[in-house]
Amino acid sequence: MSFARVRALVVVGMLAVVALVFVIVAMVRDTQSNAGLAEDCPADWPRADVTLRERKDVKIKVLNGTDRPGLAASVGDDFRNRDFQVKAEATEKKQIDDVAVLRYGPKGVGSAHLLRAYFLGNAKLEYDPKYNDEDIVRVVLGNSFQQLATTTEVNQSLGDLGAPVAPPGSCPMPVDN
Repeated sequence: MSFARVRALVVVGMLAVVALVFVIVAMVRDTQSNAGLAEDCPADWPRADVTLRERKDVKIKVLNGTDRPGLAASVGDDFRNRDFQVKAEATEKKQIDDVAVLRYGPKGVGSAHLLRAYFLGNAKLEYDPKYNDEDIVRVVLGNSFQQLATTTEVNQSLGDLGAPVAPPGSCPMPVDN
C-alpha cells in the first residue's frame, strides 16, 4: 500500500472518530427529551391527548347541521366503512354553513386532528375543556359539505396538517397505549 493511501485512510478514520464524538456529545446534552410534555403546565389546565389515533380507536357522533335529510346516517355509514366507531347519528338544532365543525375535549384532540384530514383541513375546530371525561368527537356536517376525502387525500392532508397540537388553555400529554 502506498503512503498516499495510508495517509488518506488515517484522515478518513480520524474524521469518522471526530464525527462519532460529536454525535455522542450532542445526544448526551440533548435537552429536548421531554419537549412538548406538560411539565411546566398550570395544575388547573386540562391535559390534552395529542396522540394521533388510528381510525379504529376514534369514537364519533355524526350530527346533521343542514336541511338535507339522512345526511348524518349516510356519512355515519361512510365513517363506519372506514373503521371508525360511530356512536350516534342525529340532527343538530342549529344549521351551519361550514363544511363541518368538530367539537371535542382534551381526550379527543388526536382524534379530531385525524378527522380534520377527512375534511381536507376545512373543518372548523371547537375545543371545549368541559368535555374532559369524554373521548368522543362530535362531527357536525354543514351546508358546504360535499363528501369525505379519499384515503390518498387524507394521507396528503395529514402531512399538510402536521402533528396534533394542544389547544390554547390545555397542556399536551401524550397517552401511551
